[in-house]
Amino acid sequence: MKPNRMKQALAERGSAVGTMIMEFGTRGVAKILAATPVDFVMLDMEHTGFDTGHIADLCAWFKATDIAPLVRIPQNLYHFCARTLDAGALGIMVANVENADQAKAIVDACKYAPLGKRGIALGTAHSEYVIPDPVAYFARANENTTVVTMIESPAGLSNLDAIAATPGVDVLWVGHYDLTSAMGIPGQFQHPEFLAALAAVVSAAERHGKVAAIQPGSSDQACQWHAIGFRVLSWSSDISVYRQAVNSGVMELKVLLEPLR
Repeated sequence: MKPNRMKQALAERGSAVGTMIMEFGTRGVAKILAATPVDFVMLDMEHTGFDTGHIADLCAWFKATDIAPLVRIPQNLYHFCARTLDAGALGIMVANVENADQAKAIVDACKYAPLGKRGIALGTAHSEYVIPDPVAYFARANENTTVVTMIESPAGLSNLDAIAATPGVDVLWVGHYDLTSAMGIPGQFQHPEFLAALAAVVSAAERHGKVAAIQPGSSDQACQWHAIGFRVLSWSSDISVYRQAVNSGVMELKVLLEPLR
């Protein structure tokens, strides 16, 4: 089974860094990112047109690198969790988890017994198309698979401890836009209530031996949120990175060419 570099990074240095793919799900993107120091990539199915087959292709391409492919599935349903992991993903993210029952359902779909209730289909992509020793493989898969629960509502905030205490949950990930919107302060990332919510997520994660994650879109956000205690940072999305890079470069060219007009 492909090692989970996200978990390795957390164990070795106490932090992990990744990025999100929402648009550029091409055959070359895995090797492009392999030329960077990212530990994981989050492949987004919630807000994109990526289907299960496309995700399976991306997981296969990332298998040629040491980057851990995780997937944000479109809905908290068993078949999205299990089929995505069987396709080779090393972790699942679920949006707007609001209570321990929902967290347990995710774990049940992602982890083999006795920790969960994931169905068994050995000899496919997730086990490198060979039949492993079942007992050893189930234990290894449970340890190697990352379960990410997104905190995106006041209900999720009120149940932080119960969610974080759920065996098998690894990461509490703040969806900052959805959370501020649900709190009635959309996009107000310096609002005292939002900053208090971030601190509460970090505190709950640390109390239960889990980690807090978030996706900054700027260096200033990354520095501030890391100072609060977020140990997993996902650097923006491919759309934002590309748009900002092109905008910056083109503006430089326009300044350069301005005297020639």
